Amino acid sequence: MNIGLPEILLIAFVVLVLFGAKRIPELARAIGRASVEYRKAKSALASEGKELLAEAEKAAEAEKAAEAEKAAKAEKAEEPSSEAASKG
Repeated sequence: MNIGLPEILLIAFVVLVLFGAKRIPELARAIGRASVEYRKAKSALASEGKELLAEAEKAAEAEKAAEAEKAAKAEKAEEPSSEAASKG
């Protein structure tokens, strides 16, 4: 489905008739502003998502490190009692 020159001219004529020559620049500006706002919002959401993902990864790493430290402390606490049991 290709749009050729006659179809483009027909669309342009209909727009000109419906909106008038004075309103077309206003409509173009409004569409341009909406496009800029859309891009800003899209980039803001993308950066916010990346920040949240980075924070979640940091929290997961901290939790892993805390669990490893807890396991190491528990292992150290068990060592003396297991040595005493093997000596006795």
